[in-house]
Amino acid sequence: MDKKDLRIVFMGSPEFAVAQLKTIIDSGYNVVGVITSPDRKAGRGRKMKMSAVKIYAQSLNLQILQPTNLKDASFIQDLKDLNPNLQVVVAFRMLPKLVWDIPILGTFNLHASLLPQYRGAAPINYAIINGEKETGVTTFLIDDKIDTGEILLQKKVKINDNDDAGDLHDKLMHEGCSIVLDTINGIRTNSLKPISQKLNDNTLKTAHKISKEYCKINWHRPSHEIKNFIRGLSPYPAAYSILKSNLSSSEISVKIYKAELGKMISQEAAPGTIFSDDKTYMRVATTSGSLSISEIQVEGKRRMTIKELLRGFNNMKDYTLL
Repeated sequence: MDKKDLRIVFMGSPEFAVAQLKTIIDSGYNVVGVITSPDRKAGRGRKMKMSAVKIYAQSLNLQILQPTNLKDASFIQDLKDLNPNLQVVVAFRMLPKLVWDIPILGTFNLHASLLPQYRGAAPINYAIINGEKETGVTTFLIDDKIDTGEILLQKKVKINDNDDAGDLHDKLMHEGCSIVLDTINGIRTNSLKPISQKLNDNTLKTAHKISKEYCKINWHRPSHEIKNFIRGLSPYPAAYSILKSNLSSSEISVKIYKAELGKMISQEAAPGTIFSDDKTYMRVATTSGSLSISEIQVEGKRRMTIKELLRGFNNMKDYTLL
């Protein structure tokens, strides 16, 4: 099949998906329509906000559909009217069969892990939280379950010791562009052989949606696990702790974005105990040593370095992190 004969419908919403859509268009493929999330109220002013994909698609005058219900008959008809023979999905919702089964060449998804590992909504976060040294991107044919379809292509990506979720997001976004393009080319030339996902339930790691409750730091864990937890949630949704005064009942929620491993400060120090010179450093005791906090955000304030925080706090030793 020639490039010009391929009619692609692209589905996605966040910035991660914009890079893939741009790559497809820049490569000369014919994107006949874009499906993205409906506009939503956001921010303090509750103003209507468009998805990043919609903003980009509008700039190119692409046809845009924003269904609230993917099974709605009028949406299904609008989608069929686009006459796609291939659909590409990046960071979008789970599709019903009557949507993914429309194109004759199928519908494939880009997932930010090496499937079958880390199926689910937050593969980037959990790869770092679990201390992985590598992850990757996978394209696969969508079926009736979540992230279980036949694999088309995979590419490995190294995770550096100090990468946070934001760093890894950008790496995978970049690699995702090339693998999406390679997948489209392979489908167009009929040179790809889909492979069933090999499963071992005993070693399968999942990446379920992250709740606010999950993001609370447990200072009773080893230092390296807490560091991975912090960087795996940075910059979003961010790990948090409660800064409690030892002199009163005052408690403040703080988000912690960056921390480094430190040595044992005191054998007697309970996890969460703070050590600081009130000028340059803030170390927190754990079960196996300490963590040196370098970037933090106090509730109601902006993100700042620890030196900036300490300018506004006196006697940090009078506080504990819970």
